[in-house]
Amino acid sequence: MRKSVDEAIDRFEHHTFAGLHLEKLHAAEDPNVRTIRIDGSRRGIVLKPETGDVYCLIAVMEHDAAIKYAKSRKFSVNQKLGVLEVRDATALAQVKPALDALAQTQPERLFAAYGDGELINLGLDADVLPIVRLLTSEDHLVALESMLPQPQYLALVALASGMSPQEAWEEICGLLPDSSPPEAVDTSDLVTAMERSPGDVVFVSGPDDLAQMLAHPFALWRIFLHPSQRRLAGRRSYNGAVQVTGGAGTGKTVTALHRARHLAELGEPVLVTTFTTTLAETLDGQLDLLIDDPEARDRVEVINIDKLAYRIVKDAGGHNPKIAGKAEIQALWNIAIEHTAAPFSAAFLRREWEQVILAQDLSGREAYLGCVRRGRGRQLNPAQREKAWAAIARFLELLAGTGARTHMQIAAEAARILAAEPAPRHRHIVVDEAQDLHPAQWRILRAAVAVGPDDLFIVGDPHQRIYDHRVSLKSLGITVTGRSHKLKLSYRTTAEILNWAVRLLGVEPVAGLDDTQDSLAGYRSSLHGRRPVVRGFPDRNAELDALVEQVRAWLDAGVEPHAIGIATRFVSGVGRIEQALAAEGISTASLAASGSAQECVRVGTMHRMKGLEFRCAAVTGADAEALPAAVALTDKDEDPTAHAHDLQRERCLFFVACTRARDSLYVSYTGAPSPFLPGRAG
Repeated sequence: MRKSVDEAIDRFEHHTFAGLHLEKLHAAEDPNVRTIRIDGSRRGIVLKPETGDVYCLIAVMEHDAAIKYAKSRKFSVNQKLGVLEVRDATALAQVKPALDALAQTQPERLFAAYGDGELINLGLDADVLPIVRLLTSEDHLVALESMLPQPQYLALVALASGMSPQEAWEEICGLLPDSSPPEAVDTSDLVTAMERSPGDVVFVSGPDDLAQMLAHPFALWRIFLHPSQRRLAGRRSYNGAVQVTGGAGTGKTVTALHRARHLAELGEPVLVTTFTTTLAETLDGQLDLLIDDPEARDRVEVINIDKLAYRIVKDAGGHNPKIAGKAEIQALWNIAIEHTAAPFSAAFLRREWEQVILAQDLSGREAYLGCVRRGRGRQLNPAQREKAWAAIARFLELLAGTGARTHMQIAAEAARILAAEPAPRHRHIVVDEAQDLHPAQWRILRAAVAVGPDDLFIVGDPHQRIYDHRVSLKSLGITVTGRSHKLKLSYRTTAEILNWAVRLLGVEPVAGLDDTQDSLAGYRSSLHGRRPVVRGFPDRNAELDALVEQVRAWLDAGVEPHAIGIATRFVSGVGRIEQALAAEGISTASLAASGSAQECVRVGTMHRMKGLEFRCAAVTGADAEALPAAVALTDKDEDPTAHAHDLQRERCLFFVACTRARDSLYVSYTGAPSPFLPGRAG
């Protein structure tokens, strides 16, 4: 399709003086709309303002769909924001009688509390206002989303969610690149409206510009900056640490990358860090695509937090620290419990050590016995604390005897090393996936960068917390008050996938990073596509056969192999998926694979999906035995709070895996479905 569009534009460029190839439509809602032949079966919809030499390609569709779209849409200029709008004028006219009839049966109207003047000041126009006056419920407003101009719809959503007119105005001003509406708006000037809508319209002067824009289609998607993100990433300077939160696909990572580029282009070295190695490698590759200037690129270092801690400790000690493996750690906890007759499970003691002692950097027995155990549900009396400390101390003795340390111990040591140094090592640090960092890792970052303007740029989403780390930034000397921002519009995932996936999270409140609860209120997508497909099977072989069939269908439809991601809960399931695909001649690679594996479908665990994006994603094994995974849950009788946290973390993991999909999501299970599933979708 890209090739056909390129050829059509090339043909058109040589004949624009006569307007050749553009066809006007009979009985169209908008006289400025034309269509153009793309190939044998497709047409493009073109907006041609009456004045000026600008032609805007709006969409490319199959012939009949293109004609229907072109006849029904009307383009306009928002009378307050000055941005380009599009509405389905035909659909609005068709739905108005039904809304009118329904309104006559209801005693109250949804926006009765607001006068016409207040609504007009939010950008609503004379065509939309009469329909708005007929609405009686939020469900009816949501049903109109695809028909109404987006700025006007968002203003109404803001009011319906409880915002004041002033708050709603500030919300829709976020659609503008600099959040500043123009002093005057000419509602007949479509070209100026396009220029004010850089998130929707890209101006190209010829085939070279177009070719460059389409050169890296999926990769470019991952680094494209939308207006609300540009405002955050491109600000000259902040007075201190900045926090940016938002749901999956809202562009937090791309905002962080552009912020790193902005700082690097000002001539300052920048450290970019995140939780996992896989994501760090992905960020590194995206920066290569984003930063053209070699000198600026050299100023940005990307490293995951464990490697950073390891390097600090290694440089200070002159030798490689030895890392304890998971199996070894579990065995030592079991021995420590046996030696001390502790009445606790290994999981409980490990969390007590990581979430209380290491989190607060407690120095010994007395500090532990007198501390406040924040975030721990089970209360311990003094005698129980003594027993817990005896077991933890014995574990630490056994671990020291092996000469190995855990990643969190190395992080704590790295933080102490940096804190003792005369001056911080860094001027700017950008942190991605901040919700997964442990307090000890935050202490590394706080000690590594000087307190001051632009010291920390922090992005994350507490609803995607897949590791049991909870933190208060303020308690660690990181203040983001007045510099916290939330992104609400998902640019990756369709509304159909998003609305379904959000229900996986349940209704329990989620703790943020700044001592407040985090909410997904207002989280939405303007993209539309197919609903997620959820299928159940009697056995694992049938599930794998259907998965292979689905992957083959995506490939046959032209989806690039590397743009397909498959996730399952356990490592054991990954091998079975790889074998099933290989048997059908479909090459696979790990989710952690480098960009060299372009001809391979990516396969891995749900944890490995963190921070990645795919055009099409499949999540398999979503059954009651795997989600939630029993091995990941604290016994409810031992610690009900920890049990609730574990359940929510499993929900978040499922949510993360499903929201990696941009266009299509396929979910399957064997036997009984996961209790997290919101129901069958088809």
